[in-house]
Amino acid sequence: MIESIEELEGIKQSCRSMVTKSSSLSAGTAVIPIPGLDIGSDVAILMRLIPKINQKFGLTPEQIENLDTESKLFVMTVISNTGSKMAGKYITKTLIMTLLSRMGVKVASKGVAKFVPFVGSAVAGGISFSAMKYMGNRHIEDCYQIALAALENERRKHEIIIEPEPEQGG
Repeated sequence: MIESIEELEGIKQSCRSMVTKSSSLSAGTAVIPIPGLDIGSDVAILMRLIPKINQKFGLTPEQIENLDTESKLFVMTVISNTGSKMAGKYITKTLIMTLLSRMGVKVASKGVAKFVPFVGSAVAGGISFSAMKYMGNRHIEDCYQIALAALENERRKHEIIIEPEPEQGG
């Protein structure tokens, strides 16, 4: 469990670095003018990246399962309220494909751009980098909000309430 806001901020920065590296890899693959290669690559990249982000934030299904019942219920409620499609979930190819299809315009324009000589590959790479960075950073932000809420909930649970001494009557 994450113990401080400083630790949470460090995790966020570390994950953003992973997203930037993954986005660069996606862009590099998108430049290669082989139809379908970039989508397959994006799926493979996201299948590795998203579980790593979940793990760093303590939001894999296994990590959530190990929480006490009250904390587990709280975390699952926050996940639901944020609308996150990937936090606390087993990441499958189908889930990734669904999310990529929601970004359909960017993915489709990346595929079409490849066939424009020279400039098209650069455009496809740029679109790929942007789309991957957007998806990754959005997931990080969801995980950050969930972990922050869980951290605040844990703090509230562990606050020591000091009762005032009863007054001595006279």
